[in-house]
Amino acid sequence: MSDTAIIVGLGNPGPRFADTRHNVGWKVLDLLSEQLQISLNERRPKAVLGTGYHADQRVVLAKPRTFMNNSGEAVEYLLARFGGNGRNLVIIYDEMARLPGRIRLRAAGSDAGHNGIRSVIQAVGGTGFPRVRIGIGAPPAGLVARDYVLGRFDDQESEAILGAVDRAAAAVRCLLVEGIDAAMNRFNQDPKAVDDPSESTPQSPSQPPRSEGSDTGSRSRLQGKISSGQDEQRRGNTHQNGQGH
Repeated sequence: MSDTAIIVGLGNPGPRFADTRHNVGWKVLDLLSEQLQISLNERRPKAVLGTGYHADQRVVLAKPRTFMNNSGEAVEYLLARFGGNGRNLVIIYDEMARLPGRIRLRAAGSDAGHNGIRSVIQAVGGTGFPRVRIGIGAPPAGLVARDYVLGRFDDQESEAILGAVDRAAAAVRCLLVEGIDAAMNRFNQDPKAVDDPSESTPQSPSQPPRSEGSDTGSRSRLQGKISSGQDEQRRGNTHQNGQGH
């Protein structure tokens, strides 16, 4: 990518939405924040964000604060502030049509019924922006989509989601250095066949090198967050009011 890359993970703000299926994009942002050493330390009305560099390219990481259905408001703010257009964006979000643990990159496309992406398309004025979709699976019979996406991952899903978050973060790093076509070729396949290209990715002179074991530490922290969300679910804290779908 050229110019400033704006990486946006879709989700809903607030602790009651933390670790829900709809917020898996935020999980990827948290991992990228650690890996790229870009702190999400700037709070604005439309987004929480951080800026830094990766392989000599300026990168913005952002989590919208507008709730999922109005994600485009945050994207519009980011583009107005940092410049660029849809080609400068990478949007990361959940997808029910894909099995848990699977990811898929596309250079453009429709919203496919995703309210957050519909809002982004309206803000950008077109569908021509890269995106990383993370499978969360379809709701079981008798459960409406709103309740499903605002629920938390069960034990069986959690390990697959951890792997998907790892691969999605690696895919974004690949995209930043090699472009969307190379990232699609590498990551739109069986996850068992995908190698993480980050080990050979040059670091910006302004960024200290990653220490060995950093991915393991990030994965452990992510596992703890998902497990904590499952504990809350068992205590009966899973019923949301639907505000964020």
